[in-house]
Amino acid sequence: MSKEFSENTQVKANMAFAIKVIMAVGTAVWGYSVIEHRISNTENEIVRMKSDVEQNSEFRVKWPRGELGSLPDDAEQNLRLGYIEAQIKVHSEHIDNLRHKDEIR
Repeated sequence: MSKEFSENTQVKANMAFAIKVIMAVGTAVWGYSVIEHRISNTENEIVRMKSDVEQNSEFRVKWPRGELGSLPDDAEQNLRLGYIEAQIKVHSEHIDNLRHKDEIR
């Protein structure tokens, strides 16, 4: 009887050990996949950030030079400034004419 008991005990102990090993391996595989996923996401985020920085650097250099165009508000402002400059030119000519008339008399 003790022989049968020890055989059953041995089988149960081996089954318990096998289940523990399977669970440990499963946990290790799951942990590895989680870590791999987080590393992959971080690498993708770094690539996106590098792209954004390069685009921002290009924008920062080219925008003030006018190589990337201008805003519609800038075009409207330029038109208004052109009109004001034309008015100032006309007024300056009138003032010069008035000055010269006084000098001639």
